[in-house]
Amino acid sequence: MGAWAQIVPLILMFVIFYFLLIRPQQKKQKKVQEMQSKLEKGDKIITIGGLHGTVHALDEGSIVIQVEDGTKLTYDRSAIREVLNQD
Repeated sequence: MGAWAQIVPLILMFVIFYFLLIRPQQKKQKKVQEMQSKLEKGDKIITIGGLHGTVHALDEGSIVIQVEDGTKLTYDRSAIREVLNQD
């Protein structure tokens, strides 16, 4: 009985950590990856650095963003934080 009394709290702590920390982070990461994979030309976006712009061109791992003054910048897809005009 003594061995079980020591193992059960450890298992219980792991279960609590999984449901409070690990699982929500995995869901958030999956949602972000899905958003980044659905990017289309013309979408209005915000990068993780706060740059607001419009998607001008897409590549497998990169994206060209056109800002208001016509400047075009190339970023990794992972730099996109939010899409403003997608539902």
